[in-house]
Amino acid sequence: MSAILKSDSQVLWHGEAVNMSKVLDALGGIRAKFALEEAGDDEHAHPRNCVMTLIAVAGTEQEERRAKRTCRIINAGHPAQAIVIRKDGALHGNHMDAWITADVQRPAMSCAVECEIVTLHIGVAASDHLAALVDPLLVSGVPTYLWWVGAPPFGEREMDEALPICDAFVVDSARFAEPYKSFRALSKVITSAHIKLGLGDLQWARLRPWREAIAQFFTPMDRRDFLTGLSEVGVDYAGEGRGNRITGALLTGWIASALGWKLKRAAAGAGGVVVVYYESAGRTVEVNFRSVTKAHLAAGELSAVRIAGSSHGATFRISVQRDPDRLRSSSNGYRVLHPTGGEDDAGLELAERRAEWHRDVLRESLDALHHTATGEPPGESRPKHPVVFSRERRGLDTAQVLLTMIEIGEGAPLRHVQQVEPEDEAALLLDLLSSGTRDGVFTRSLVAASDVMHTL
Repeated sequence: MSAILKSDSQVLWHGEAVNMSKVLDALGGIRAKFALEEAGDDEHAHPRNCVMTLIAVAGTEQEERRAKRTCRIINAGHPAQAIVIRKDGALHGNHMDAWITADVQRPAMSCAVECEIVTLHIGVAASDHLAALVDPLLVSGVPTYLWWVGAPPFGEREMDEALPICDAFVVDSARFAEPYKSFRALSKVITSAHIKLGLGDLQWARLRPWREAIAQFFTPMDRRDFLTGLSEVGVDYAGEGRGNRITGALLTGWIASALGWKLKRAAAGAGGVVVVYYESAGRTVEVNFRSVTKAHLAAGELSAVRIAGSSHGATFRISVQRDPDRLRSSSNGYRVLHPTGGEDDAGLELAERRAEWHRDVLRESLDALHHTATGEPPGESRPKHPVVFSRERRGLDTAQVLLTMIEIGEGAPLRHVQQVEPEDEAALLLDLLSSGTRDGVFTRSLVAASDVMHTL
């Protein structure tokens, strides 16, 4: 199911200072009217299609707009019921302001689907009873996901009351107001909530390209022994302050939990430099965190990861860098300083791949394109070799890359460039929901990362 998203969804109903009974009556009437209109006079009403209930809790008007936009994008491909809730201090008692908006999707091979978004502005008192508030709206037989758009109020009643009715709890640790404190509290949710609760973090989803690049290095059988020979890990991150080390701690926790490392101690230095020591099979593994200045990266985003070690007399080193702006010098090496706006080999390599693909398309369609453009018969007076320049294909999207450098022993370095997918919030959230939030790898990585953050 796919559709083009309109600029605004249609507001079908609005009520001020209403109760849940009024909202349910309005929602039932909207659904019944749509079903009858679509069925017509000659057939029965089609059953309503819904694959999940997504509850988004927003703390500000901006977060509410983001939540609605994200829900609409998800609904365009996955029919769901969305509930967006925002606390409003001006409201009192159990009354609320409510809106029901909807987008109608018309798949080519199926009947039309109306995807509603129920928006509720509630008072402070009602926010402590989210479970009782939204329970009448939940759809039976489909999973219920709770997405806290901003920083969740860990330890407070409004969150504790909401978790029991949900199958999964999703956050974005990159948006925590107090990153260190909130991240530590997040790691405790999995042990205090009900046993079937799934836990997801959009920041974990953003780490997928990094995890894949690292894991692929150790995938060949002849490199498996390198896993037991790891001795150094370096993580560069943007920003200052211990809260910005969350992403690096998650990645380190993933490696440490997978390889059975035991956290021993940590030492902090000036300028955000921290060294963490692990023990693995009698060996010491050193992990370095370093703050770097990257204007185009948000605080907390990873800039580079370096892994090194030795096994059976062979040394190895792998580095993964994001947006490596490197200028070629007069020699065969690289200059490490990179001014803003400079060309980088990684981005140009991606541009060259795209240009080559465009050349192939032109070659295959040259006759038809020439005839369309000039009106001349195919094959007459057309250029023999289509020209497509790489620099014309060097767009903004080719600037977001991961450059992986691999060195094994005395062999020549291996180089791999991959384009980083856009970090769209809707795509990240949908990825988490579709792949399942009961992720044992994430859970143990989260616990290990929390231990690192506590040490730091």
